[in-house]
Amino acid sequence: MLVAVVLVLGLAVFLIDAAQREDYGWADVGKYLFDRRISAAALVTLQLTVYSMVIAIALGLLLAIMRLSPNPVVKSVAWLYLWIFRGTPVYVQLVFWGIVALIYPVFTFGIPFMEPWLTVPNDVFTNLFITAIIGLALNEAAYMSEIVRAGLLSVDEGQEEASKALAMSWGQTMRHIVVPQAMKIIIPPTGNEVISMLKTTSLVAAIPLSIDLYGVSRGISAVTFTPVPLLIVASIWYLLFTSLLMIGQHFIEKRYSRGTGRRKDTAGPVPPGVAAATTAPTGNDLGGKG
Repeated sequence: MLVAVVLVLGLAVFLIDAAQREDYGWADVGKYLFDRRISAAALVTLQLTVYSMVIAIALGLLLAIMRLSPNPVVKSVAWLYLWIFRGTPVYVQLVFWGIVALIYPVFTFGIPFMEPWLTVPNDVFTNLFITAIIGLALNEAAYMSEIVRAGLLSVDEGQEEASKALAMSWGQTMRHIVVPQAMKIIIPPTGNEVISMLKTTSLVAAIPLSIDLYGVSRGISAVTFTPVPLLIVASIWYLLFTSLLMIGQHFIEKRYSRGTGRRKDTAGPVPPGVAAATTAPTGNDLGGKG
């Protein structure tokens, strides 16, 4: 408690002191905070975050299934993917994706060292916005794969065996038994990854893409020679988005954590005949809906 009080007091003193310093350029902060270029760039940052995370979640689910596959080839391919994309910095990966258009101006299909059968112009990686989404999504998919795999493995195998005893199909088992319980493990880190992705979009300058929030604020500061105020403007927008995401994450976690608490027995004694009936197993005993 004492440490928290000291930290809060220290932050308050810093903010009061910063508010009195002209070097922060608070007038410029107010001038550019709602500038049309900044708001448009903030929308681009949100688009990069959403598109990249949707692709990453879908690809991460596929990789998680591959990791759990009994096929050694499929499992090895998934492991190799994770080894590469988790073992190299995301900035380095984005630099590489940014120069793919230079390495491969066209895509050729055919037998090596012979005349190509088909030549297709590289129109994908010449679009820097699409390139940024691909680079961010491929990197994030490696982490989402481990999150999904951990969630699926957290469900006890006895749950699946019990569902089979009730003649439930594999799809019903996954939908009503495994996935609802796994979501309690998957949702919290996924929310953290979304917030992390929002901030990671600032690295798309490596491609180079300069229409995102950080890129536009940096471009304006280079012309107006006001780097500190524009950094504060970008930080305020990032804080706004992350705060909204944290609120959404809280309610989603609350939704998927329902039913995990212990109920207090406040109804008094139960008649013997009713007690015998309530001991029969139900769908809730399997983690599904009763």
